[in-house]
Amino acid sequence: MDATTIVLPSPPADARRPPLPLLAAVVPVAAGIVLWLVTGSLLALCFAALGPLMLLASYFDGRRARGRERRRADAEADAAWQRAETELERLHAQEHAAAWRHDPDVLECLREAPLRGPEPPHGETALVVGRGERASRVQATGGEDERSREFRGRARRLEDAPVTVALGGGVCIRAAAPVAGAVARAIIVQLCLRFGPAQLGLRGDGVTRWGLDAFPHAGRRRATFRLRLGDGDENADAVICIRMPGEEPPEGVTTVVDCTVPGNARVRTPDGSRGVAAEALSVQQARVIAAGIAARVGDEAVIPDRIGLDELGAADRAGLAAVFGRGERGDLAVDLVDDGPHAIVTGMTGTGKSELLTSWIAGVAAVHPPEEVAFVLIDFKGGTAFEPLRRLPHVVAVVTDLDAEGARRGVGSLTAELRRREAALAAAGARDIGECPQPARLVIVVDEFAALLQEHPDLGAVFTDVAARGRALGMHLILGTQRASGIIRDALAANCPLRISLRVAEAADSRFVIGSDAAAELPGGAESRGLAFVRRPRDADAQPVRIALTAEADLSAIAARWQGHGAQPSPWLPPLPTVLPLPAMWDDGRALLGRADEPHAQRQPWVALEPGDGLAIIGGPGSGKSTAIATLAAQLEDAVIVPDDPEEAWDAVAELASGRHGPVLCDDLDVLVGVYPPDYAQLFLSRWESIVRAPASTVITLSRTSGPLGRLIDGLSRRALLRLTSKVEHIAAGGEAGAFDRTRPSGRAWLDGDEVQLCIADTAADAQQRTEPADPERWTPAGPVTGVVTTAAGVVRTVLSAAHPAYRVLSLSEAQADATTASDRLIIVGDPEDWRSQWGRLQAVRTSGELVIAAECASELRQLAGVRELPPYARLHADRAWSVLPGRPPRRVLLG
Repeated sequence: MDATTIVLPSPPADARRPPLPLLAAVVPVAAGIVLWLVTGSLLALCFAALGPLMLLASYFDGRRARGRERRRADAEADAAWQRAETELERLHAQEHAAAWRHDPDVLECLREAPLRGPEPPHGETALVVGRGERASRVQATGGEDERSREFRGRARRLEDAPVTVALGGGVCIRAAAPVAGAVARAIIVQLCLRFGPAQLGLRGDGVTRWGLDAFPHAGRRRATFRLRLGDGDENADAVICIRMPGEEPPEGVTTVVDCTVPGNARVRTPDGSRGVAAEALSVQQARVIAAGIAARVGDEAVIPDRIGLDELGAADRAGLAAVFGRGERGDLAVDLVDDGPHAIVTGMTGTGKSELLTSWIAGVAAVHPPEEVAFVLIDFKGGTAFEPLRRLPHVVAVVTDLDAEGARRGVGSLTAELRRREAALAAAGARDIGECPQPARLVIVVDEFAALLQEHPDLGAVFTDVAARGRALGMHLILGTQRASGIIRDALAANCPLRISLRVAEAADSRFVIGSDAAAELPGGAESRGLAFVRRPRDADAQPVRIALTAEADLSAIAARWQGHGAQPSPWLPPLPTVLPLPAMWDDGRALLGRADEPHAQRQPWVALEPGDGLAIIGGPGSGKSTAIATLAAQLEDAVIVPDDPEEAWDAVAELASGRHGPVLCDDLDVLVGVYPPDYAQLFLSRWESIVRAPASTVITLSRTSGPLGRLIDGLSRRALLRLTSKVEHIAAGGEAGAFDRTRPSGRAWLDGDEVQLCIADTAADAQQRTEPADPERWTPAGPVTGVVTTAAGVVRTVLSAAHPAYRVLSLSEAQADATTASDRLIIVGDPEDWRSQWGRLQAVRTSGELVIAAECASELRQLAGVRELPPYARLHADRAWSVLPGRPPRRVLLG
């Protein structure tokens, strides 16, 4: 039984009638008769008369005792009923007071000002429509008599209690215009007393017509709950309207109040109807109440519909304070040091999140010089929201396109910045940034943080680390996201006590950020753009604030104020350029290769080819191999460039392998090797191994590393890996699988564990234009008799006859039949089989003349000319031949 239950007394039971002592009365009668019979005395009969007298005395004594018991029971019952009545009166009084305190009308609100919570009005808000009877929480048990039933009926009813209905879609009052206006006025004033102007806004023609325009709630278009007074087509959450008796209420209105006089009204809802005494207010009373509310609220309730950054006051220089909005209590100052050190900003698309971040950054930059604070701005949407801020000297990096490589660089940059700051504090012997003037505070602002984590989860661990150690190291995070609940981990959110939320779609996101549903209940549309709730650690509830808009003139003024102040070094280095010209002032004496990207060390140093270095540049078509060779050639005046023509390359490599030389450069070595037959390729690579072992620098480029080329590359001290066509080739060339990127720009290489953009010289484009290879020397006979071995004897005879008219050009059969003299100058042409059949003449030519063997008859060099070593490489079907003189190595010549 709880404290609201009254136990009723039971009705007093009737006193039990005492039994008559019949046996006691019969005994004296019997004894008297016996004595009379024995004694015969009449006195004995008198003794017998005592029995009836005793019976009569007992009867009257019992009646007297019953009366006394009945009077005592009645007195106890009356006392119990009095206690029940007193308890009922007390409980009803308590319930009555609690009911009016919980659901106050205008009178009760004026007696005791209601407490305003953060919750704005909504459809379930209880609205007091009058005084009347309502069910009581008091219960009475026990007793089944008429008095008990009457008591239980009174206990169940609470008289003169507030009669409430759900606000729902509004209220319609049906009465004569003066009466209806007074009742409607009381209902509206009741809401104005219970809710502030930021929560409740009045609109519609009834505001002025009913004398309510003096309330600060009037015309508040950006209020959370919009109440329309009268008729109209303005958007509203609920409506208070007036109709004549008998007229139908507007659609959506679920409460109707019918009255002729306010003291006798009837309220009808979907649950039924009941009688009430409606409250009424005159216009004069409403204006007096409005003046009191306006005096109490003052400027607190003035949240502008629009405000510029230049209209706000200046923040203090302490910490990282900034003023970038105006709330109900004036300009709102937020200090990222005292209120942070980190912040979460949420808001749906189109609610003004980017404008908020921009104004916040501008607000900090307006007060603090670049020597005190630097900004790194990351816009994962890839938009231009942060572009206007580039002009501020405080902004050291703006990151807009963050791909996988950019994320990797970001992880390295932030990790390096943490290490750098820790080292600076350790060197200064300081516990935190407040005890050390340098380095400056660094604020990292991220828009669309949730999308950033989804695409690059590795950054999540780094940001969590920054959040945990940022306060001491002077690193601050401002994380903007459309959603926070379920996205930002608890470990990160725990270090972000400063919360700001614009309008969000889900109540869970609003509760996660500001601890209430207020941000989810903001109305949509342009009216709520830029309206946010700010909750600092010292705030019990989130405060509504209008975010200021930052104009171009504001940013220009801030930039001009700090003109001449030096910017801080950026911890987030810009990405390497896709085209890197060769510096004109480079005079280090070494050949410059390019610029390396070392985000882990926060630097981008130049990379050069050291004297004696061997370098293999591996890449696919269009990756920049040839440009790299041309750039090195422009810097190394004494470099030997291996030609791309197989014949010229053969001669150059043969010469280089035989003696000392300067730096050697060769483009597309694998292509050259592929042109040669197997025996030539083997000797060609063997000579290259000799070149690689030489003390001079060697730089080669190639597209593949398989086979013997792999052994040659292993002999070089350095390897640069450009873009390849597939991940398999990338891995085969020695690259890491995670570093493969088929969209890598031309000239971007992995070198010595770092990403390097290779330089390009001004003359590199001209150097890449391939020239036609020079033909070998045209053959002229070296003696009086020359033998030519070719499979196209007839054609060659015709060509040689025209080219050497001083010689007789004969076939072997003609030379056999024709008588020649020692003074004749002969060129004898025959195919290999003919020469084998004329072995004597062949020996004569070999010992005393010149033997020329066409390139198509390479195998005949050993058989017919007795040459054991490989001759110089000669292209087939291009009039190439080898000239063999006694005691000399073969020489490549041009027959045609």
